[in-house]
Amino acid sequence: MASTPNMMAPICLVENNNEHLSVNQEALEILEQISQPVVVVAIAGLYRTGKSYLMNRLAGQNHGFPLGSTVQSETKGIWMWCVPHPNKPDCTLVLLDTEGLGDVEKGDTKNDSWIFALAVLLCSSFVYNSLGTINHQVLEQLHYVTELTELIRAKSSPTPDGIEDSIEFVSFFPDFIWTVRDFSLELKLNGHPITEDEYLENALKLVPGRNPKAKISNLPRECIRNFFPRRKCFVFDRPINDKGLLANIEKVADNQLDPNFKEQTKNFCSYILTQAKTKTLREGITVTGKRLRTLVVTYVDAINSGAVPCLENAVTALAQIENSVAVQKAVDHYSEQMAQRVSFPTDTLQELLDQHVACEKEAIAIFMENSFNDDNQEFQQNLLEIIKDKQDKFLLQNEEASVKYCQDKLEQLSKSLMEDISAGIFSVPGGLKLYMETKERIEQDYWQVPRKGVKANEVLQRFLQSQAAIENSILQADKALTDGEKALAMERAKKEAAEKEQELMRQKLQEQQQQMEAQKRILEENILQLKEKMERERETILREQNMMLEHKLKVQEDLLREGFKKKSEDMNAEINHLRNLIDSTQSDNNPLIAEILDRFASGIDSIFSTSGKFCRNVVKNVSSLFKDK
Repeated sequence: MASTPNMMAPICLVENNNEHLSVNQEALEILEQISQPVVVVAIAGLYRTGKSYLMNRLAGQNHGFPLGSTVQSETKGIWMWCVPHPNKPDCTLVLLDTEGLGDVEKGDTKNDSWIFALAVLLCSSFVYNSLGTINHQVLEQLHYVTELTELIRAKSSPTPDGIEDSIEFVSFFPDFIWTVRDFSLELKLNGHPITEDEYLENALKLVPGRNPKAKISNLPRECIRNFFPRRKCFVFDRPINDKGLLANIEKVADNQLDPNFKEQTKNFCSYILTQAKTKTLREGITVTGKRLRTLVVTYVDAINSGAVPCLENAVTALAQIENSVAVQKAVDHYSEQMAQRVSFPTDTLQELLDQHVACEKEAIAIFMENSFNDDNQEFQQNLLEIIKDKQDKFLLQNEEASVKYCQDKLEQLSKSLMEDISAGIFSVPGGLKLYMETKERIEQDYWQVPRKGVKANEVLQRFLQSQAAIENSILQADKALTDGEKALAMERAKKEAAEKEQELMRQKLQEQQQQMEAQKRILEENILQLKEKMERERETILREQNMMLEHKLKVQEDLLREGFKKKSEDMNAEINHLRNLIDSTQSDNNPLIAEILDRFASGIDSIFSTSGKFCRNVVKNVSSLFKDK
């Protein structure tokens, strides 16, 4: 697995020129090198609020993301810094610093909304940074969160009422951390001490009233409560009172900083580094650096084309790339293992088929581990097809090796016989008997040769057939035999040849049966691993759906407790929709698996052309077991 690239400083990931977003190719190349899962932390907020300082501290540095010391925004677009995760050695920490929102120098404020939406889409933990306190004005400035429903789609074809998108947002939106800088209030409510998290939740309570002003004030509150189930708050004292030093805080020694600020910064970093989750997509798909690269390109391309970035479309695009790679990984493993485990020619066909089945089983497991969203089993069928082609080549290679080996051995064993024939040794009375004894001795010696392979019998029969004319000539010239004895000898030779032909046919039928049995084992293995994968995915979906339901019920309960009965009742449609989804997902009579297996069966006829009907019946018989569950 690739290690984290040695990035000494951040690099621009998404450039913003106020009219067009573009992805920096150098940054994409860095992400391409990261095959580890990524923990992605993005920060957003009004410009000149100290976002970059916090990100540098997460990277364990004082310098890195430009801090700036004027009223101008330093960060344009989205900047990226990939560093080894200090707490998770198997993960890479990806820090995304976004340009300041509300920059007066910008010509188009729409870009702020897109940058905000991109940050939400790309990260697993989203930090919103603000100054002072969380009040009505600050929440109204956070109108970007209210625009997410217009700027992001969960489904490519959402329901007209928007219920599906609203539900799905909960499943893939990041954790929400609000950092409040230069906080000067006491953390008290009604005279009682409260935690930072309680301070945030109290600030997010809806404002009573039905007037337009109340609706506008409540919209960002509702969006944060509805879409971000996991929320956290940190407040920070002013880092230092000296304005001159504050302007160059990255150069200020730790012992000059306010002790409370130092402790608060330490707590914030500790929380992020221990609690921030690995970035995942729907159904538990883990995002690596390579996958994050694809997501960035997909989302930015959608924005530039005038479309709305869609999670489902992004996952589909990612699956196309990843599943192709998964097929290649599986095929490479099959080829490498067959080359290592099989020495040609194998003694029997079964020996080769056993290795083939074992290697393909491993290849299927590799494909299953690395693939996702192969809804129509298109890539799994492609894998079957490629491995079937490679198996055919191995079978042919095995036969050719057997033929060559057997022919070489027969040539060595029959050398003296050929010399005796040329010398006329058998052209004497009693020559047939002498010839037959010599030929039988060659056959006996031939069968003593080890590991002749699958073509041993066939090569011998071809050799014997090539000797038929010579044998007949010796027979006719043998004056020690009567005409009756010659006729009997000819009849006996024909009978032996016919018996040997029948033996060859039996061998071929047996080999066909062995191949069909191997195909049956492979197909059953495909079905078994596919079913297990689908069951795992179903469990993941159920966890997500239950998490969404739990969150929606809590939001509904909070609304009812705060006196918003109508809003609480309005959530019933979403909640009922979720409950129906859960019932459908967890039902033992869910026909989804059997339907997919049937579809898989209908697609394999062309792969196993000679025995497709047999193999298809195998799949259908096994899939019927799942229907009867």
